[in-house]
Amino acid sequence: MSEARTGKRFPLHLPIKIHKEDNADNTSGMTGNLSAAGVYIKADASLEVGSPVEFEITLPPEVTGGKDNVVIQCRGRVVRTDEPNTHPDAGENRGVACVIDSYEFVRNS
Repeated sequence: MSEARTGKRFPLHLPIKIHKEDNADNTSGMTGNLSAAGVYIKADASLEVGSPVEFEITLPPEVTGGKDNVVIQCRGRVVRTDEPNTHPDAGENRGVACVIDSYEFVRNS
């Protein structure tokens, strides 16, 4: 099996909010790992491979070295879904691997 991942992955377990396109059923979860190109999400979210997804990742001060949380708003696509317990990082939630197409830092006002 060839390795499709690019960039170094960091095993960061950070809060994440998943916003579905219809805004009807937003989901919270945790990241399993994170890289500049993508994220592995542990959440009870039913997302299909190839579907667009928007999500917010909250970086705490311990990660950024700052004083406050930093929120990153991301847009991407689902590239893989794992049923619960089929991935070592999944825990009891479903695993969702997403590529990050764009992101922006959200400033608190």
